Amino acid sequence: MKKTVIGKTLIASLSLLALFAPNQASAQIVPQPWVSVGGQDGDVTYSVGARALSLGAELGVGPKGSTGVDVLKFLNLPVISPYVGLGYYSNDKGLAVSGGVQVNATDNIFVGAGYNTVRGLNGQLGIKF
Repeated sequence: MKKTVIGKTLIASLSLLALFAPNQASAQIVPQPWVSVGGQDGDVTYSVGARALSLGAELGVGPKGSTGVDVLKFLNLPVISPYVGLGYYSNDKGLAVSGGVQVNATDNIFVGAGYNTVRGLNGQLGIKF
């Protein structure tokens, strides 16, 4: 029970921070795509996503073949980019809440980790053009 309340509070706090943070003037306009693999309830989950400026979208496949899309809001910091998002999934999975962080590994590659209430924990690998 306490872990659920702490998790929801953390996601809500990050959501408000991401929504009200000012946009970076020199934010990259070229989309930055990524792939993601994770797990939930013993099933492997997958997704592909992309972001531009401080917004992103992710198309995911969850447990038991559920599919959905998440809309993400990023907080663009120099090296690290935390994000929060909302999505909707089929097969009666319904609304999904997600959050995570992406980190610049090199000038052209970034890695990330996130959690989605439908797709579970996931790791991300992406490229910057």
